[in-house]
Amino acid sequence: MSDQSPQPDTEKRPSNNNLLFAIGVLVIIACVAGYVLLSPKEQPQPIIEQTIDEPVMTEYQAPEPEVTEPEVTEPETLPEPEVATRPEQRQVEPEPEVAPLPTLNESDTVVVASIDDYLSDQAMSLLITDDVIRRGVVFIDNLAKGKVVAKHAPVERPEESFSVIEGDILTIDPNSYERYTPYVKIFTSMSAAQIVRLYDEYKPLINDAYAEIGYQGDAFNQTLEEAIDLLLDTPEPKGDMPLLRDSVTYQYAYSEWERLPAAQKQLLRMGPENMKKVKAVLRSVKAELEKQ
Repeated sequence: MSDQSPQPDTEKRPSNNNLLFAIGVLVIIACVAGYVLLSPKEQPQPIIEQTIDEPVMTEYQAPEPEVTEPEVTEPETLPEPEVATRPEQRQVEPEPEVAPLPTLNESDTVVVASIDDYLSDQAMSLLITDDVIRRGVVFIDNLAKGKVVAKHAPVERPEESFSVIEGDILTIDPNSYERYTPYVKIFTSMSAAQIVRLYDEYKPLINDAYAEIGYQGDAFNQTLEEAIDLLLDTPEPKGDMPLLRDSVTYQYAYSEWERLPAAQKQLLRMGPENMKKVKAVLRSVKAELEKQ
C-alpha cells in the first residue's frame, strides 16, 4: 500500500466548452372608452279657425309653443382608462473590470487568496501554498493514471499514523479513517459550482502549467474528467477490509482490492463514509463540467 510517483504520460484529448443563455419579458395593458346619445321632443302643430261668412284670411297667431327643456341624463361614469406605463428602465451597470491574471510564477498569492474566500482557517492550514497550480496539475495528471504522487500532493500529510486491529483477522482500525476527515471537509465545504468557477477562472494558468509537462491546448479538461471517473469507479466494500502484513507495510487480503490502482486504494483507506462524501462531490463536479 505504498505510493509511487512515476512521470505522467503525455497523451490527452482536448474538449470544447460552450455556454448559452436566453431571457425575455413582455408587458401589455389595454384602455376602454364610451359615449351617450340624447334625442329632442316633438313640437305641437298650429290650429286654423273658420267662420260662416266669407272666408276672410286672417293672420293666425299661433300661441307660443311651450318650450320644454329636453331631459338631460347624466352620462354613466366610465372608469378612468388605464394608462400604459413602461417599466422603469434598469440602468445597465458596467461589468466590473476583471484584473488580468498574474504569470504562473507569480500566481500563488492570488490563487491562495481566492481559495481562502471559501475555506476556513483550519482547512487553509492543511493546504500547501507554494506552486499551487503546478502542484495540482501534476497531482491530477498522475491521479488520472491511477497514481498518487506524494511529493506533488496539494495538502499536508496526516499527522496520525495508519493503524490496524489485530485479532483473528487483521483489519483496518476504523479510527484510522478519522485521519482523513479534515481533508474531506475541505473537499465538501465548497459547492461543485464554486469548484468549477475557480477552475474556469484559472484555466489559462492551468493550461500553461500543463504545457510545461508536454501537453498542448485544452488537454487538461480531459485529464480532469479521467481522474474523476477513476475515483468514482473505486469499489465500495461492505464490512471490514482484511489485511495482510508485508514486512513493515500492509496489503489488502483480497487480491481484487490489492490490484486496484494506488489512487483507488488511497480512497479505500479513507473509509466508507468519507469515500461516499468524496464521491458525491465528484459526481456534482462532473455534472457541472458536462454543462459547459
